Amino acid sequence: MARHGMFATRDVGSLISGTTEEGTRLKKAVSVRHLTAMGVGAIIGTGIFVVIGEGSRIAGPAVVLSFVLAAVACAFSALSYAELASSIPVSGSAYTYAYATLGEVVAWIIGWDLILEYGVSVAAIALGWGGNLNAFLDAAFGWSLPTAIAASPEDGGIFNLPAVVVVLAITFLLVRGVTESLRVNLVMVVIKLLVLTFFIVVAFANFGTGNFTPFAPHGVDGITSAAAIIFFAYIGFDAVSTGSEEARNPARDLPLAIIGSLVVCTVFYVLTVIGAIGIATPEQMSASDAPLAAALDQGAGLNWAAAVLALGAVVAITSVVLVIFYGQTRIFFAMCRDGLLPRRLAAVNQRYGTPARLTIILGVSISILAAFVPLGTIVELVNIGTLFAFVLVNIGVIVLRRTRPDMPRPYRVPWVPVLPLIGIAFAVYLMADLPLDTWIRFVGWMAVGLLIYFVYGYRHSRLRGSEPRRS
Repeated sequence: MARHGMFATRDVGSLISGTTEEGTRLKKAVSVRHLTAMGVGAIIGTGIFVVIGEGSRIAGPAVVLSFVLAAVACAFSALSYAELASSIPVSGSAYTYAYATLGEVVAWIIGWDLILEYGVSVAAIALGWGGNLNAFLDAAFGWSLPTAIAASPEDGGIFNLPAVVVVLAITFLLVRGVTESLRVNLVMVVIKLLVLTFFIVVAFANFGTGNFTPFAPHGVDGITSAAAIIFFAYIGFDAVSTGSEEARNPARDLPLAIIGSLVVCTVFYVLTVIGAIGIATPEQMSASDAPLAAALDQGAGLNWAAAVLALGAVVAITSVVLVIFYGQTRIFFAMCRDGLLPRRLAAVNQRYGTPARLTIILGVSISILAAFVPLGTIVELVNIGTLFAFVLVNIGVIVLRRTRPDMPRPYRVPWVPVLPLIGIAFAVYLMADLPLDTWIRFVGWMAVGLLIYFVYGYRHSRLRGSEPRRS
């Protein structure tokens, strides 16, 4: 029965039954191996290959602690994602969880926030892809793309052609099918882990301790400020939850993939950062768009190794674009299916089994953003959007434990509400460390979203019964 009011919630049973409707049914084609590769594929990318330079500029060698702090902040929220993903195996991630726990208007707010997080993140990652492509071309062939077609107007170019190309290529792949897309991602994940292993081995073979002094030139403030930026490097494990509806065994596979991918990536990150500081100064890395390649080239004098790493970074970042963009399409798909955005966009292409029309629209929009917007502005917007989502997911676990205590939970967060409250505290702490300009842009985005909700979403929501369910 439809419930009224903007704080009305969706019953978990109705959310799950809605996934079987003709015309908007997604294929159950994703295994635990693919889900884990999604997590690793989404996490390891621009963050370690690009943002490490900005983090080392802010924190110095203590950027190692910044990576650990960001990982701990993510861990508590990862547990909450694991519980909700296994209990509510529906596309939409935090948007769907908020709909079941906190009400429609909160679900809209988080959904609108996730559109910002995922969509803008894809654009940012695509920009990092272009920077690493140029680093590879320069290291391998002594040639790179001209600035005019490889940078945004603010960075001295006309538009960023490589970023546009990679977004449109991934759009085509996602339209063709989820199975094909995730097979490609699995191959790229194997390559990126091999490349990072290569970097770690080479870095420790040329390791020195001189660059670790002074360890924390900007003190605790520098460590936490860098963690707020480096947090971008861990964004991605939440993308696993967007594959809930297409998972073959979501109750078992989703918690394993979410938590497992975060652990694997944290180990690789810490070893990589220690190795990087051991061969290059923070100044050398922060001055480059491809800091790990710069560490090998300028710090260790290994030009050939820099070329290998730059090529690996291109592959790694392609994988991130694929997974994050996949997550973006599934969140948008869920909002359209619920009537908060035009339902016709939720139509699944019968040949490919994907929301093809929606994917193409998003791909074109994101490619335009990637062509003209600089990386720094984008990263901070992505971070605040993600942290806000983490706050609501942790709240959702606490609320659902009280309102639906008997609901089946294949995975349960231990010590509720203590661990979710710690997750909230970490997220709020890191949000508070972001610049005022970022907060202003975020509030502006939320205001536009609420306007759209009250003008369109509230009146067309299926929860109000304005659009009947399909048989």
